[in-house]
Amino acid sequence: MVAGRLLIGALVLGGTLSLAHGAWIPAKAALAQVLLDHAWQETLRTRGPTRPWPWADTWPVARLIVPSHKKSMVVLAGADGAALAFGPGHLTTSAPPGASDNSVIAGHRDTHFAFLGSLKPGDALQLQARDGVLHHYRVTRASVVHETDTSVLEPSQDPMLTLITCYPFAALVPGGPLRYVVQARGISSDKTERKKT
Repeated sequence: MVAGRLLIGALVLGGTLSLAHGAWIPAKAALAQVLLDHAWQETLRTRGPTRPWPWADTWPVARLIVPSHKKSMVVLAGADGAALAFGPGHLTTSAPPGASDNSVIAGHRDTHFAFLGSLKPGDALQLQARDGVLHHYRVTRASVVHETDTSVLEPSQDPMLTLITCYPFAALVPGGPLRYVVQARGISSDKTERKKT
């Protein structure tokens, strides 16, 4: 009888802890987005790196806006796992966001960049740089490349935005050698009117 009660108590405690852990992950993700948005606003104000929390090893460098999908996301410095856990990351070896060159941003296929597969040539993208200037792009192509194909990372003579995620989108195992790449050409910049987002 006592053993049965202990077993039931242990199961209830285990279930409660499991539910609490399951609720903590989305709550932590939501809080991180609030902190990232705040850090982005501070970045726009100071034009300098602003860490979203004191121990963060990344900071906002741009805001990516996808009007056709009603998405707006903070882009973080670096395309490593620590940054990509919270948002898309700027490949630091590429041109700075908004430069007249190829700026490369990577994101996870099952979270922030899940929409990439539905972008079509002609779709609009916007990238707000750290100085507040809003740069406008049009998608020119989408392709699947092997991870060893670095041609999509090459510098450009014109403003260009390259978005990269793992492929295929519905893969059960993370990683793999294929990448889905969306490339967009710069068409204009709102240099006179800085957009607050």
